[in-house]
Amino acid sequence: MVTERLRWLALVVGLGLTGGCASGASTDLARVQALAQMPLPITLGPVDAELEPEVAKLLGAPLDSETAVQIAVLNNRALRASLRELGIERGMLIDARSIPNPDFEVELLPERDSSLELRVEYAISELILAPLRAKVARYQLDAARYRAAADVVRLGYQVRAAFVRMQSAHQRLMQAQRRLDALAAARDAALALEQAGSINELDAATQIVSYERARVGVAALELELASRREQLQRLLGLHGEHAGWQLATELPALPEQAPEHAGIESNAIDVSLELAASRSELESLAHKTGLERTEGWLPSIAVDVHALVGNPEAAPNDPDVRLRTGAGLSLSVPLFNQNRGATRAAEAAFDGALERYIGASIDLRSSARELGNRLRSAHASARHIATVVVPAQRRVLDETLLQYNAMQVGVFDLLAAEQALLDVELAELDARAEYWTTHAGWQALLAGAPPELDGIRGSASLDVDTNSKGH
Repeated sequence: MVTERLRWLALVVGLGLTGGCASGASTDLARVQALAQMPLPITLGPVDAELEPEVAKLLGAPLDSETAVQIAVLNNRALRASLRELGIERGMLIDARSIPNPDFEVELLPERDSSLELRVEYAISELILAPLRAKVARYQLDAARYRAAADVVRLGYQVRAAFVRMQSAHQRLMQAQRRLDALAAARDAALALEQAGSINELDAATQIVSYERARVGVAALELELASRREQLQRLLGLHGEHAGWQLATELPALPEQAPEHAGIESNAIDVSLELAASRSELESLAHKTGLERTEGWLPSIAVDVHALVGNPEAAPNDPDVRLRTGAGLSLSVPLFNQNRGATRAAEAAFDGALERYIGASIDLRSSARELGNRLRSAHASARHIATVVVPAQRRVLDETLLQYNAMQVGVFDLLAAEQALLDVELAELDARAEYWTTHAGWQALLAGAPPELDGIRGSASLDVDTNSKGH
């Protein structure tokens, strides 16, 4: 009767503790997808270096920013590793939910009055502790899910920022090549005038040096574009024949106004995936402390059921084969070791994690304010350059052209004015790229994973010499 009750108890508890584990991996990925609000592969097959078919399809057309993010989320190996490593916490949860196995023992001739003894022993205390251990592992899995979702959002920011920087590098190179063409015209004019005796060697040499220095600048921008492309390439996880993709768009125009950031501090706290992960860890540590306390006062309890069969002194054909059954209980009383050390360590770990959580909340509020300030400043700077400085410099060029046609200024003054306009246009492009990079960080903040502010430069500066003249 005792054996039957133990068997049913183990079956019921086992069903309650291990149910739902078969679909755990897909459940974890679906949860991460919901937290990150980005499409993820719901299942991850065997590790394979080949490209996902969906990624190959996306690469069939020139890339825009959002397509690049989709490719990275599907193909970035570091992110895929983070998603697969959710299985570590899932496995620990399965182990924590598992109930202990019974111990079986068989003895031949164990006593003088029996020929066979069968014994089954079961650790009741481990059965009691299993649900407590499962709670600890459950919250650890939740924390891992939140951190994986933060990795997804952070990767999206990195791809958007890298895409903007590549767009900027491409357009800056185009502008620099235009400037190089202007300097080439100035150099050719200087050489012709020098041969005609209209200018001295110093003026001609000045124009030649300006052209050659611009060539060096163009070469540097070509290298920058190649580097920006490779940075984005690494985030996308592409190589070989799949590395020949093209950009679909140029940098978008500035919006009329920067996003409003009233109440951004509370919003950042509410949506933060890192803080959510920290809260889950605090829950796990709290339950860990309770588990250690319970282990300290709970005796180690084991029950056993045994059966003795036969009489070794009976004749071989003697029908007097007796079956005797019994049960027992063993426990260790926690008189000396009450798990105080492990309990104190768990309490200290909880207190330390709570301190870090409070500090992270304070830092996040400050980061949200700073990012809002940077976004507003980047928008104002880029808009001022685009709407005030560039038109003013264009008027300077127009007036210089009129004076050149009236023979009031020379060709070098005209070329210098054109170069100054190109410098201002480069500054406008740089400021616009800075705004969109900061905006990508703003999006990541609102999605729950703000970027490191050291990776965002702040407002672009305008450092051009609009009064430079070649003659």
